[in-house]
Amino acid sequence: MYLIAALAIICGSSLGITAAAAADADAKPDFVRQDVQEGGESTGGGAIQTPPLAGEAYKTALFGRTIEIPARNRENVCSLTLGGNYYAPELGGDLAVPIAAFYYRHRWDKWWTRDIIGLFVNEMDVARSFGRFQLLGHFENNTVPFADAEVLNGKEVKASSVIWGTVSGWLGAGIRLPVAPFEADNDLRVQLFYHAGYFYDMRTSDTDANVRLPPDTFVHGLHLRIRKDGLRRNIMELPHEGWAWGSDVELVRRDNWSDSTFGRLVFTRDETRDYLKLSGYVIGAMGIPWLSEQNRFIWYLHGGVSPWGKLDRFSSFRAGGGPFPNETDDLYRLPYPGALYNNFPVSDYVVSTIEYRRELLFFLYLHLRGTFAWGANRPDYTTDQGLKLRLNSTDGEAFSAGLTSGFIKDSQLYLEYAYDSKLLRNGSSGSSIMLLWSKSF
Repeated sequence: MYLIAALAIICGSSLGITAAAAADADAKPDFVRQDVQEGGESTGGGAIQTPPLAGEAYKTALFGRTIEIPARNRENVCSLTLGGNYYAPELGGDLAVPIAAFYYRHRWDKWWTRDIIGLFVNEMDVARSFGRFQLLGHFENNTVPFADAEVLNGKEVKASSVIWGTVSGWLGAGIRLPVAPFEADNDLRVQLFYHAGYFYDMRTSDTDANVRLPPDTFVHGLHLRIRKDGLRRNIMELPHEGWAWGSDVELVRRDNWSDSTFGRLVFTRDETRDYLKLSGYVIGAMGIPWLSEQNRFIWYLHGGVSPWGKLDRFSSFRAGGGPFPNETDDLYRLPYPGALYNNFPVSDYVVSTIEYRRELLFFLYLHLRGTFAWGANRPDYTTDQGLKLRLNSTDGEAFSAGLTSGFIKDSQLYLEYAYDSKLLRNGSSGSSIMLLWSKSF
């Protein structure tokens, strides 16, 4: 249940936009409704000369039928995502994990909102514009009422089980400047927030006797966020051409804090009460020399470090599985194919993915990816002589293949197979299959 709720943030943002892209085609073909580039036409049989792009009108012939797709307003999206993951062998005690997420985004004349709603995990943003200046609000909660256990050798470490959560509100201000190619999601944003919230944790019947948890506390700090999105996206809202980058600076204080222990290892109050986290990403999409425009190369690079303070279990960066980030407000998310959702803590990391993507039909795309991680410092639990936790630096690689496709009743499908060589299961290889269905309303 913890994983189902956490995935609302991941899949809602990544697939919500894509489902909307599948909802605006001519109603005649019942396999897909899409919005794509004006002026491009196929020569028949689905061989597209100019790839369809998001939001623009498009006309083509497919299997002897003429398909005319109108332009679409990409600012306003409402969608539902359902699906599941299967792991072989099981990962963290899970053989299969169901998925559910609701996504909503809307822009009015002066106001804008983006909301991802789950049962126990929610994220909501609002902005009021005064020209290029914006007043900003953000709310998020992760209040899953079920035990969260860390993973070692692909298995749950039950002695590490705790129930914990956070509720946080942010207020801030920033500027938003349009950038090329001047589509709905192309902008430069510089935003500064003050955030305040509450952290809580509690033991379960499985928690080891040697574990000493920190107290519930008020948490507050500053968050500087920079986003630049110059990507042009295709009909399925996948990056087609251009660059995007961003960075986050988080300075946090936990007001009422104490030492915490995992067996013999002590996280002292002075080391973990205050911390600074720096993270960033670069994403590029481009053509491949001597190949047609239906062949694309995409590069993802994510990195993070904590130069001040010591990150613990509750403050570490979180990597996870799910679809690769494509939506402008989701690009910061750290993806690792085959991982449990939001359940892979790291303190310092560099993760890079290279992708070859082929357009098979105007609504059907093949993805081939290689993902490589360096210096992923993460907790390593053992149960020898009580529960211990240490930071273990691990490198790893994963390989994945996926299909993105329009589907019946104005919906969209994503199917992915992922193979991890050693990182997720501490030296043992494993695989996963993910199937997601998304529909806009």
